[in-house]
Amino acid sequence: MAVKPYKMALAGVAATGMIALTACGEAPDEDGGGDDTEASFHACMVTDSGGVDDKSFNESSWNGMVAAEEANPDIEVSYKESSNEADFDPNLLASVDDGCDFIVGVGGLMTENVTAIAEDNPDLAFASVDGVSDAPNAYSIEFDTAQSAFLAGYLAAAQTESGTVATWGGIQIPAVTIFMDGFADGIDHHNEAKDTDVKLLGWDVEKQEGSFLNSFEDTAGGKSLTETFISQGADIIMPVAGPAGTGAVTAAAETDDVAAIWVDVDGCESLAEYCSVLLTSVEKNLALSVKEAVLAAYDGTVGGEYIGTLENDGVSLAPYHEFEDAVSDETKEEIEELKAGIIDGSITVESPASPGA
Repeated sequence: MAVKPYKMALAGVAATGMIALTACGEAPDEDGGGDDTEASFHACMVTDSGGVDDKSFNESSWNGMVAAEEANPDIEVSYKESSNEADFDPNLLASVDDGCDFIVGVGGLMTENVTAIAEDNPDLAFASVDGVSDAPNAYSIEFDTAQSAFLAGYLAAAQTESGTVATWGGIQIPAVTIFMDGFADGIDHHNEAKDTDVKLLGWDVEKQEGSFLNSFEDTAGGKSLTETFISQGADIIMPVAGPAGTGAVTAAAETDDVAAIWVDVDGCESLAEYCSVLLTSVEKNLALSVKEAVLAAYDGTVGGEYIGTLENDGVSLAPYHEFEDAVSDETKEEIEELKAGIIDGSITVESPASPGA
């Protein structure tokens, strides 16, 4: 397959026309996608650990790949699954050998691998999801989830009955801690504005220290850690851990008066059977950002970066779904006001992990 020529984009190029897309889709074919139609452009995705059907960022990114294929019949998409970090280089290199024209690496843990292989293959186009690559032929897709997590923290502080909430992560990397920072700051904002004293377990924003599983797959560990926080009084838990986070949701479902907050995608769509315990979700618009990156690469434009924010709908707070009636109109109005303040700059939400920080 001939490699499609491309031109470099100026740094700061952003996807346009951002609208919310569902993070759920049909399960991918066992062969890793693709179909029998003749296509001249092959876009390939390498997943982070957790698999392509992780109910989180891998699955949502794959939905974006499929959406690009559906939008342009001249594009064929496929994926390779990584079981762990040791699979990153072999999968990326195999994608090069397969003749892929555009190679998308999903997850901040893969960014250095994407950068190194992109630099070794300057005639190919790459993208890094949730990480910044400085290779000139790699497109960086980032999300300022501290902004939307701030709203979730405020919501959690408003809804807790026990006065204690918790968060924990899969692995301590910027793509994880940025959620935890925003969540902590949102709780602090509620405490200051409402003279409350809601406590956060699992993360010390000042020390940048907290509770981590060192895994994105350990659902049993996630459930155990969540049960510990529940025993300490937490009644709202936000795991930032991909598939391992389902352990937290399971623990919440098995305990009266405990709720969870999902991340990356709308949990009521990806984990519909647990919607009754999901207060909300802190979303990244992964599907649309990946779709537009693929379409741009096909058109010959690659490089630069996209940063998802509240302003461009790249990040958001999901609907309250089954908690719609439990959240007061006053709290809903306050969250909308906070969102507007973050967008207009009157409220600053910062994290050491924020894009450009």
